[in-house]
Amino acid sequence: MVVFKLILTVVGWIVVLQTVLSFVRSRAWWVRIFDFPRPQIAASSVILLGFFGAANSGWANASPWEWGLLALLGSSVLVQVSQILPYTRAWRYQVPAAPRDVPREDRLKIVASNVCMDNQEIRLWLETIRAENPDVIVVVEVNSWWIQQLRVLETDYPHRIVHPQENTYGIAIYARLPLHDTEIKHLVEPDVPSVFTTLELPSGRRLRCVALHPRPPRPDIDQDSDLRDAELGRAAELIRKFQLPVVVVGDLNDVAWSHTTHLFQRIARVLDPRIGRGLFATFHADHFFLRYPLDHVFHSNHFDLVELRRLRHVGSDHFPILIEIALRADGVNRPEVAPMDADDKAEATEALRDASDLQQAETETERLKRKQADR
Repeated sequence: MVVFKLILTVVGWIVVLQTVLSFVRSRAWWVRIFDFPRPQIAASSVILLGFFGAANSGWANASPWEWGLLALLGSSVLVQVSQILPYTRAWRYQVPAAPRDVPREDRLKIVASNVCMDNQEIRLWLETIRAENPDVIVVVEVNSWWIQQLRVLETDYPHRIVHPQENTYGIAIYARLPLHDTEIKHLVEPDVPSVFTTLELPSGRRLRCVALHPRPPRPDIDQDSDLRDAELGRAAELIRKFQLPVVVVGDLNDVAWSHTTHLFQRIARVLDPRIGRGLFATFHADHFFLRYPLDHVFHSNHFDLVELRRLRHVGSDHFPILIEIALRADGVNRPEVAPMDADDKAEATEALRDASDLQQAETETERLKRKQADR
């Protein structure tokens, strides 16, 4: 029993430390990684509390130091649940449900999918996406092989933006709707593209669409979150200047509840339709207990939500996500957008500066290591 308690104690302190680290404002990968597993940390804390109770006959025999650890584990549960609770049905919607009588010509259905560059389950992917009949398909991690396979979409989706790459950062948009003013931007790195375009709805009304896929923090190559945070900050600053309604789509390599994602939302002035509706965890598709909401669709407060769903497994390590939104009449029942403050602007500026410094200080060996890992 002594050994069992010792093991519980060590694991308990590790879980508590993970909770503390998740609030540290550092871009080091070994800190930022704890943004992700909040549901898992909360569940681990509950399980440990149960084991401590069993080991101490319902805690009646717990020592003072064990009571201290129990209190910290209980606090860990409360802290972690408070972070993920908005992404459950226990919370109020941030984006209102669309009325049923919204004209079809003012609706937009999008499927966003990280196809996983090495995945070749093309038939399953096409069957799944075609069954949903979206107006727009946004795909990331497309290389030349994937673009060749997706040529079968060109008849139904005559408007498209295709930018394949062999480093997992290729990106493409297939649309039934006309596209205008398209730009492929490299916000932070020359080999990580983003797409900025304007969609024209059947009603003739227009909206801006942005597709993003920034670089993630990665422990295998000691890659911190500097480049990702800088790209999200830069994209948010550009999006904030748009006069038209806007939709932001993509695998942001960040979870919905992170400080960085919330910062992006405040700067870009966009809403999250998942709030009040569910986690919609899209990664990792093959591991039930290690899933996080990494694929996002944010939008300005010009829209109501018609539908939001995670689609089935398509062979990728990400599930596709489907959203249908309705562009409402101007000024009608608009939800509030969290305001940006001076600290937010300063943080985004600092992230860009730090990313620039990182790139300048990077050696050729480090750069080659990163590029090889991308492939």
